[in-house]
Amino acid sequence: MLLFIVAVLIGGLVLGALARLAVPGPDPMPLWTTILIGIGGSLLGGIIGHVLFGRPGGFLLALLCSIGLVIAYRRFVQGRTVTGPRSRLPP
Repeated sequence: MLLFIVAVLIGGLVLGALARLAVPGPDPMPLWTTILIGIGGSLLGGIIGHVLFGRPGGFLLALLCSIGLVIAYRRFVQGRTVTGPRSRLPP
């Protein structure tokens, strides 16, 4: 059980970090938020894949959902724009 929890945390960290790298501009957020975004993107990608394709989504769908969560975090939590010159300003 402990190994499963560690694997989920590491997977969430990797997926969240890749999603943060895919969105241009600074994203000052703590490590735990990055992990939660990665785990949330993985769960959301799995649900969307199951609904659309009848089987869980793969890594690409989880990454796309994580990118969407990073964009939503930037827009609604940090209150910054997603594109344009204001997206590069620190919050």
